[in-house]
Amino acid sequence: MGAVRTQVGIVGAGPAGLLLSQLLHNAGIDSVVLERHSRAYVEGRIRAGVLEQSTVDLLTDAGVGERLHREGLVHGGIEIALDGRRHRIDMKALTGGSCVTVYGQTQIQKDLFERRLADNAKIVFEAAPVSLHDVESDRPSLRYLRDGAEHRVDCDFIAGCDGFHGICRASIPADRLELFERVYPFAWLGILADTRPVSDELIYTSSARGFALFSMRSTRVSRLYIQCTPDEDLNEWPDDRIWTELQRRLGAEASAGMETGPSTDKSITPMRSFVAEPMRWGNLFLAGDAAHIVPPTGAKGLNLAVADVRVLAEAFDAFYRAGRRDGLDAYSATCLNRVWKAQRFSWWMTSLLHRFPDRSAFDGRVQRAELDYVLGSAAGQQALAENYTGLPFAG
Repeated sequence: MGAVRTQVGIVGAGPAGLLLSQLLHNAGIDSVVLERHSRAYVEGRIRAGVLEQSTVDLLTDAGVGERLHREGLVHGGIEIALDGRRHRIDMKALTGGSCVTVYGQTQIQKDLFERRLADNAKIVFEAAPVSLHDVESDRPSLRYLRDGAEHRVDCDFIAGCDGFHGICRASIPADRLELFERVYPFAWLGILADTRPVSDELIYTSSARGFALFSMRSTRVSRLYIQCTPDEDLNEWPDDRIWTELQRRLGAEASAGMETGPSTDKSITPMRSFVAEPMRWGNLFLAGDAAHIVPPTGAKGLNLAVADVRVLAEAFDAFYRAGRRDGLDAYSATCLNRVWKAQRFSWWMTSLLHRFPDRSAFDGRVQRAELDYVLGSAAGQQALAENYTGLPFAG
């Protein structure tokens, strides 16, 4: 069995794992990243694209923000469309200057790979299956198969950045975790299209036909979603039907200038809220989707993963630079404080804008009243804007 020694073993080469590896490299800390898929597969995944300023700042400080600043679209507001009427939430004014940046996670993934490989990072692709050993000892290790041979990575710590379905959280004994979950009775049907976005800013739409989101990846690429059932058959949704449904949900006046075209990607995104507590077992630290999932309505998934990585990288730096363990010991509580605030906001945005099949007529009226209140209240809009653009990091 081939074996290597490193300080931090990272499972998962998505944005969380690669960004952690980059931050550790910048601090002079060695790491090895294990990824079960190929680089092409990981880079090809279509994911989120709305970044809080704290995420932009951390990517910049890490040395992977050049293309982000060149191509990212800075948005000072969002729109909410209710029954065809569009209302703008001026986030920049309401928060004293906070904005978000639209830049696809796929591009972040490519930027991180380019930088890490330029630094001769130790990334092992197609490492499967991976297993964790001696996690509660001071000599944990990772084992994996590649090209028919078994390999071992000996390390001080393991960072589980391998997503909701990964091996890291699954390796924690059931009696060491408490799981919190809500599965929503709907999903998002999403498409990418090489068309001009209908607006310069995102439009969140609530209509009698259900929720829709009009987003973008650039000034020439649209990212669009409609609420659907979780078991929806994509074969029953040709492009023409999707565009027609999008126009109906946005309303005739707002969609009059909508540019349509063939989709370049089409998928179903299930909706769930999920948290695993604590985010640490022995010398294993969970980060990102391995520890928590949010419905995408609040645009928090990638931003939460980046926040986890920031806290974890600072804790590792304090340990190796000064022998301090307080950051490591406080990691789970520190991250969960932010996670639950983002969970609340994502749940609230989802509940505010979607049609629930089992909701009573009374519930529907209350939902409409709350949305009317938010759109007509400076305080309501400010609360939405503060959460959407990102709460202060220490909070």
